[in-house]
Amino acid sequence: MEIERRVLVVEDERTIAEAVAARLRAEGFAVEVAGDGPSAVEAARRNPPDAIVLDVMLPGFDGLEVCRRIQAERPVPILMLTARDDETDLLVGLAVGADDYMVKPFSMRELAARVHALLRRAQKGQAPARDDKILRFGDLEINQSERRVQRAGVEAHLTPTEFDLLVHLAAHPRTVLPRERLLADVWGWADASGTRTVDSHIKGLRRKLGSDLIRTVHGVGYALEVEK
Repeated sequence: MEIERRVLVVEDERTIAEAVAARLRAEGFAVEVAGDGPSAVEAARRNPPDAIVLDVMLPGFDGLEVCRRIQAERPVPILMLTARDDETDLLVGLAVGADDYMVKPFSMRELAARVHALLRRAQKGQAPARDDKILRFGDLEINQSERRVQRAGVEAHLTPTEFDLLVHLAAHPRTVLPRERLLADVWGWADASGTRTVDSHIKGLRRKLGSDLIRTVHGVGYALEVEK
């Protein structure tokens, strides 16, 4: 029998919270709802969720602080909701440990699909690595079994999604991978509606590992540009 997975929905607008919770329950999830920052952190401690749907604007303290506190205690996949398509907010959210984001208003169907994709990626990340090989490209070192990355001997702290994206690029060095393919292979999305998600995660990798590591091919996608 499949274990029921838990999702924590953190949203202060009651109608949105109830609609999201209803849709996720219809998808077979056990759902708990919190309406402010402090209660969200307490709920995550009391009943650790398998995934979190987290609004950025919250009473008490905001979703970025919620994300920071929860991820510091226990890594968990987080889908952030934001009322505006502000790239700075999105990058900050990804930097503090969010895995994905959606801009309001959003489709409940798409939200449910993204939660399923988050959980698939998290399960994949927990599975034993196919081998313990350490990938080396110049001064970049990727330890697949320990999920650790170093560049020039300095460890970079990547989110689970950033790590998966880097490993996928490293599996095809110097090959330009289209955004749509990255969405399908790394995020598990069947459509190309989230190409900005790829762009935001690439910016996160460049910020943590250096701007020279990943080449942009405008209108196409990205390639890992390092010497073996």
